[in-house]
Amino acid sequence: MVKILEVHELKKYYKIKTGLFNRKWLRAVDGVSFSIASSETFGLVGESGSGKSTLAKCIMRLEDVTSGEILFQNQNITSLSYNDMLPLRRHIQMVFQDPSSSINPRMKLGKSVAEPLWLNGICKRKPAQIEAKELLAKVGLEREHYSRYGHQLSGGQQQRVGIARGIASRPSLIVLDEPTSSLDVSVQAKLINLFKDIQQELKIAFLFISHDLSVVSALSTKVAVMYLGKIFEVGPTEAVFSQPMHPYTQALISAVPVSHPNQKKDRIVLEGEISSATDPPKGCVLFGRCQRSMPSCTENEPKLNEVSSGHYVACLHYKQ
Repeated sequence: MVKILEVHELKKYYKIKTGLFNRKWLRAVDGVSFSIASSETFGLVGESGSGKSTLAKCIMRLEDVTSGEILFQNQNITSLSYNDMLPLRRHIQMVFQDPSSSINPRMKLGKSVAEPLWLNGICKRKPAQIEAKELLAKVGLEREHYSRYGHQLSGGQQQRVGIARGIASRPSLIVLDEPTSSLDVSVQAKLINLFKDIQQELKIAFLFISHDLSVVSALSTKVAVMYLGKIFEVGPTEAVFSQPMHPYTQALISAVPVSHPNQKKDRIVLEGEISSATDPPKGCVLFGRCQRSMPSCTENEPKLNEVSSGHYVACLHYKQ
């Protein structure tokens, strides 16, 4: 399949104060590499603070990267200026975690959805208004919502407006940053089905970021597990969920609630302190919490290694 996005050894460090005269680097994203194929849904999971949203902002070029490369449709966009990025904006869109913050409170929803169409030169203002009504209908909203404002909608409806705006410019890739985290389960299920329908119809690739493994497993074709700015495991969703290799992935999956109250499940609890993102250890950043840690884990940083077809794990227990 054609790769639409390639990320190579991406790093994003922030300089922070640790005292009156001291400065340190916070390693939000630390050497991340992956690729997304056309019409594929790539899931990115991990605990809060693992660097998922920062990675998304770097890919969208909302944040400058410290080092590494971002290739979008074989074009290196890592260091493009604001003006050079403008022609590419219509091809790579983002749906944010908080839908209310991405909707202009003074603009009617119809105009908010129509705006990307005429700003990007896809169609003129009048046809854009007609297209906006069709887009709102496509995401499950009624014609009456066209003349409403964002505060008049529920959280689920606001998220649907964000999705309509995201697909308005007919992008090749949409970054979905925790799009279902603030919604109840019934609305989450509807949005997952909506994403599937949109992808099937429009052939859009998704980077789906979430800490909810159940949602990721239902939507993604590939998944990567992130911890303290690093990817620990990546591969086909079915392989990662049915045969998790990394101790951290195993712990995450063991925490997923069971579907029946009588069903028993052994929970893997990671005890100990989380390593500092400003002063990470020399070896594996999970050392100290991992139940399978070895003395070599304190000295050698594990690299992603292919353990089966397309399934990669960064752990010293597997051949480096």
